[in-house]
Amino acid sequence: MGRTLGIIMNGVTGRMGSRQHLARSIAAIREQGGVPLSDGSALVPEPVLVGRDPEKLRALAEEFGVERWTTDLDACLSDPSLSVYFDAQTTSMRADAVLAAIRAGKHVYCEKPTSSDLPTAIVLARAADERGVRHGVVQDKLFLPGFVKLGRVIESGFLGRILSARGEFGYWVFEDLLPLQRPSWNYRAEDGGGIISDMLCHWRYLLDNLLGPVRAVSCLGATHVAERTDERGRRYPCTADDSAYATFELEGGIVAHINSSWATRVYRDELFLLQVDGTDGSAVAGLRGCRVQHRVSTPRAVWDPDAPDPNDYRAGWQEVPELSPPDNAFKVEWEAFLRHVAEDAPFPWNLWEGAKGVQLAELGLRSWRERRWVDVPDIRRERASDDAAAAAS
Repeated sequence: MGRTLGIIMNGVTGRMGSRQHLARSIAAIREQGGVPLSDGSALVPEPVLVGRDPEKLRALAEEFGVERWTTDLDACLSDPSLSVYFDAQTTSMRADAVLAAIRAGKHVYCEKPTSSDLPTAIVLARAADERGVRHGVVQDKLFLPGFVKLGRVIESGFLGRILSARGEFGYWVFEDLLPLQRPSWNYRAEDGGGIISDMLCHWRYLLDNLLGPVRAVSCLGATHVAERTDERGRRYPCTADDSAYATFELEGGIVAHINSSWATRVYRDELFLLQVDGTDGSAVAGLRGCRVQHRVSTPRAVWDPDAPDPNDYRAGWQEVPELSPPDNAFKVEWEAFLRHVAEDAPFPWNLWEGAKGVQLAELGLRSWRERRWVDVPDIRRERASDDAAAAAS
């Protein structure tokens, strides 16, 4: 026995929206018969596709067997049969639509960044709390198999006291090869583009949840490729950063450094690898895999540039096994959010967590601009102090 839940899906004609959120999440959930609930029933999502291009919407609806699609968002927001609003639009268009959905009493789930600036991100989080709707933000990397394994390793105490982490993310995005690997707006600051705004949101929730809260950031950005080709084959100047070199100080003195680049060629096992070093062991996690090396298996390395190195450094690492077959990370979080809406299941990844990502991106850009370390204050405590000062005046 099951019940349905109407979901407004806005912005699903884009690559991420159509591939991850529609095809591999909502359509897959429908195909499996819904999301299992604690009472033994199933919750079946009933999406309405929303966007600006009717031809793309019609094609997606036909491909995935979706009955309803429209270009009229306001009509959807006024429809009481639709309980959830999801947003995968470009960043610059997201906040207004999410706020309208909150005011209409819809539960909201959206991509990150939640907005182009921190004050607006906080407005969204506060509005959702005050309206009493449930809210969530996509934080997909937490649900990737490799980082789920890394979380298990950390929780087990295998690493001992954690000292540091270093990550490498990125790949070469061709300047003029169609179809584009990434949308052209990613490289225009005036349209909300830039790798700092994009990726530091990811690094915030990943570091906060796995290693500890981020307390300070030092970031250097760069626009290594000055000109690119858009979707129509036209050349345009790049005004946003395509690479970021960021160091983070975490609670407890842990230091993390992550390089992010759309102008680098891959010489590693996966597009993103994060190595975490501790007093008793180390772990290297990617999107799917995670390897560990304990202190007792660590080879004794000696620097000698005049002789061949006798160590096979990869041989001493062990693969962390799968405990169950991995599912799509976006789908896993979608299911958790739908349970949160249906039966108040725990879901901590809300608009306040999304605002933390926007905050770190802003502070990373500030660090680059001012060429210095910048502290990362607590969002709610800082806003509470501002409110108290405003009330006193």
